Amino acid sequence: MTPLLEARGLTHSYMPNSKPAIHNINLKIYANEAVGLIGHTGSGKSTLIQHFNALLKPSSGNVFLNGEDVNANKKKLKSVRERVGLVFQYPEHQLFETTIYKDAAFGPLKMGLPQNEIDARVREAFALVGIGEKLYEKSSFELSGGQKRRAAIAGILAMRPEVLILDEPAAGLDPAGRGEILERIREIHSALGGALILVSHNMDDAARICKRIIVLNKGAVFCDGTPEEVFEREAELTAIGLGIPQVCSLARRIREEIDPAFPSVLTVEDAAREILARQKKCRA
Repeated sequence: MTPLLEARGLTHSYMPNSKPAIHNINLKIYANEAVGLIGHTGSGKSTLIQHFNALLKPSSGNVFLNGEDVNANKKKLKSVRERVGLVFQYPEHQLFETTIYKDAAFGPLKMGLPQNEIDARVREAFALVGIGEKLYEKSSFELSGGQKRRAAIAGILAMRPEVLILDEPAAGLDPAGRGEILERIREIHSALGGALILVSHNMDDAARICKRIIVLNKGAVFCDGTPEEVFEREAELTAIGLGIPQVCSLARRIREEIDPAFPSVLTVEDAAREILARQKKCRA
C-alpha cells in the first residue's frame, strides 16, 4: 500500500554547515490516519511540516505525496500546496478579506474553479467547522476567537486537501473553545478521510483525536506508535521535557495500587466510564 505522505532520510539545515533542524526523518503516513506530531519547542515540528507541502526544500532526502516527489517538478508546487493543506498556529491572523465568505473562497478561486463549485466548497467547509450562513458576510473582526479559528480552517478545507496539517489548532483558546475546536477537528477527519496531522506539544490534545503519535526530539523521531504505546514511556518522555496526559498517569496508579485490571485510558471521559462501571459492578 502506497503511503499518502512519506519522508525518506529527510534532513534540513537553515544555514550551510549549521546543525540540522531535522535529520534523517523517515515516516510513512497513510490515508485515513490521524497522527499527532508532538515535541517541545525546538524539536523540529515546524521545520518538518513545512517540507510536507514543499514550503521548505530538503538539504537532503525526499518527501513523497502519493508516491511522487513533491520537489521533482517546480510546475507542480501549486498543486502540492493545494493537496497538502497547512494551517499555521493562530491562523485567524491570516484572515484578510472583508468577509469570512470571501476569505474561504480565496483558495478555490485561485484554483480556477467555477463560481458554483467555489460556493459549494465554501458552504461545505463552513458546515464542517460549524459556521452558519448568518456569519458568512461578517468581518473576522466581528467574530469570537474560536469562530475566527474555525473560519481560517474552513479556508483550507475549501480546497479539499488530501492531507490536513494543523499546527497547534487549540493554542490560546479558553477551555471551552479548546474542547470545541478539537471536537470539530475530530468530526472533520471523520467526514473527509484523508490524512490528518495534528502538531502540538500537548499530549492531551493528541490523545483526544489521534490513533498514532510521533514524538520528535532534537530534530529526530524519538518514538512512533499508538497513544497507549507512547504513553507507556512516561519516564523517557519526562526526561526530554514532555509529559503524558494526567488521566494516563492516574490510570497507571490505579493499576499499580488498586486494580491491576484497570485499562489504559486516554481521556477523562474514558476514565470516568471505567470507574463508574466498576462501582456499579461492586454494588451489584
